Amino acid sequence: MRMIFVNLPVKNIEASRSFFTALGFSFNPEYSDDRTLCMIVEENIFVMLLQEERFRDFINGDIADAKSSTEVLTCLSAGSREEIDRMIATALASGGGSWKPVQDHGFMYAGSFQDPDGHVWELVHMTEQG
Repeated sequence: MRMIFVNLPVKNIEASRSFFTALGFSFNPEYSDDRTLCMIVEENIFVMLLQEERFRDFINGDIADAKSSTEVLTCLSAGSREEIDRMIATALASGGGSWKPVQDHGFMYAGSFQDPDGHVWELVHMTEQG
């Protein structure tokens, strides 16, 4: 079984914990400390939120400024259109920013937001085509 660990730099671990907790995510304490949070997305999907100085231990070069350029789009599936709308509203109320307007393509509904560090999170709900 494969696992995925998306690693993102953050400026403030506690601000990230508050933001993603408000969105309904939890954290694995075994892989978290005062500079690192292991956010659980699903059974085998994790986002490692690393304080910038800790993130530097894993990279060569500079950390991208996600507020001025886009380094990655992280897209998560959602169970419904309402879940997307609810998560976007919660993200905005919890210190996140707007990204692109919601897109309704009939079979696919998508929305997005930026977390407090500027990382882009997309949400998508697709109905079965038949």
